[in-house]
Amino acid sequence: MAEGKVFRQGWGPDDIPWSDFDRSKAEPWMIDAIKSAALVEYNAPDYVAYLKRIFPDPDYAPVIEQWGREETNHGRVLGMWAEMADPSFKLEEAFARFRAGYKPAHFASSDTVSVRGSRRGEMIARCVVESGTSSYYTAIKDATGEPVLKEIAGRIAADEFRHYKLFFETLHKQDEPELPFWRRLSIALGRVVESDDDEISYSHYCAVVPPGRVAAMPYARAVYSKNLFGITARIYRRHHIHKLVQMVAKAVGANPQGWLTKLAGGFLWRMMRVRAGLRGSTARAAA
Repeated sequence: MAEGKVFRQGWGPDDIPWSDFDRSKAEPWMIDAIKSAALVEYNAPDYVAYLKRIFPDPDYAPVIEQWGREETNHGRVLGMWAEMADPSFKLEEAFARFRAGYKPAHFASSDTVSVRGSRRGEMIARCVVESGTSSYYTAIKDATGEPVLKEIAGRIAADEFRHYKLFFETLHKQDEPELPFWRRLSIALGRVVESDDDEISYSHYCAVVPPGRVAAMPYARAVYSKNLFGITARIYRRHHIHKLVQMVAKAVGANPQGWLTKLAGGFLWRMMRVRAGLRGSTARAAA
């Protein structure tokens, strides 16, 4: 894939050069990361239903539905790549287990108020998520040597950045009172903390534990969260974290180029390295 290639919206499986797949460059730890990501992305319909309750204005419905279709497409394409890299993995089977075991209360609720307390709060949380996914798939694109995954990750990263812009614009279109800065920051930090919830760890469990091993290997959030976190730390580089923090800062109304943002980026990078047991630094890790 040429450096600086621009990926347009509205792509699908037929746009991926599957014949370029190189199994020798599909590393086992990266395959596990992609399996997990596929399940989370494929679960978009539940998020669509939730967001449509929070934003009942009919003008928002087609926008939310289009976002959901693109997220589902991400999951499908990632799953197709994972099935090529590991023929024992079956997206639909793993997803059925994931969906049966991951049932957050706000998905089943009929509430029309966001779990963040307001529509503005919901959009800040969504901006945090899209900041993370945009940076994550960019990091995957940079970390992998497998050409098909590099193409897929580049396309998804571009979509996720567009989604961030969509939610950022939606945030500022709301007729609700502006939230104080401390509240915006609290929502953003709360959503970051939720990266340790069952959605991430249970997706990893369903992705890497085959059906026949479920009884012998029961789910333990701490174990599978730690495993996936270690993989994530191998994928990210410092400049990816810096970009992530800049996007979050913009969403909460802070200066993306300010000293506080730089401080937060450095802290998050060090925390990730320490938590993953990578206390030392290398030239590649700091790049």
